[in-house]
Amino acid sequence: MIDTHAHLNTIEYINDLDEVIHRAKNVGVEKIILVGMDLKHNQKALELSLEYPIFYPTVGIHPCSVDEESLDDLYELAKNPRVVAIGETGIDLYWRQDNLALQQEVFKKQIELAIQLNKPIIIHTRSSFNEAYEVIKPYKGQIKGVFHSFSSTLEDALKVIELGLYIGISGVVTFKKALEIKQIVEHIDLKHILLETDSPYLSPSPYRGKRNESAYTHLILEEVARIKQIDPKIVEDITNENANKLFRLES
Repeated sequence: MIDTHAHLNTIEYINDLDEVIHRAKNVGVEKIILVGMDLKHNQKALELSLEYPIFYPTVGIHPCSVDEESLDDLYELAKNPRVVAIGETGIDLYWRQDNLALQQEVFKKQIELAIQLNKPIIIHTRSSFNEAYEVIKPYKGQIKGVFHSFSSTLEDALKVIELGLYIGISGVVTFKKALEIKQIVEHIDLKHILLETDSPYLSPSPYRGKRNESAYTHLILEEVARIKQIDPKIVEDITNENANKLFRLES
């Protein structure tokens, strides 16, 4: 399995990262995309990737950090050949609505950086699908990436697929009342899906409300298989192929 979005570079894992990695490996997680959000966590992702071969780092400016972060710092780190993607970036209108113009500008700059470096982009949307979609739509055909921890409608998921981007399915799919995400999984082809934990957030059932970790990727995989009524091995094979292709993990 591949966990395509985890923040194991945060303070939540400072005391037991080795154990977290060990548990992930024990259930069959072989690769983890370690996602940056700001200078501190971008640098930490790169540092940890040197120490632990299971990690593949990304660097980006999260929409909640656009006021404090420097694009110049990001540009410098993004040149590192270990970096497999730009992000996470995007738009977040859940926490703040007053700086939308700045969020759009910083998102656009990161899309253009991803194109320049020929790397995929990891897109965050919280209460902001339409706004993020409108920013990235003009770059159709130039950019690859994923709308991570997808939380919108089936109609919006089809728009993402039409752009040639992936849908990130997180632990939310295991929640009983998450009917919209279950519907999306049921109706779209596996070739458009990536599995992710978004650790330490969004722990799947039965761990909801507790710290998430990459070992729980199998719970997301099993729920996708249940919804689609197929063998979990098929889900594993196809989503791994998707992740390896998008992030070029084999090269």
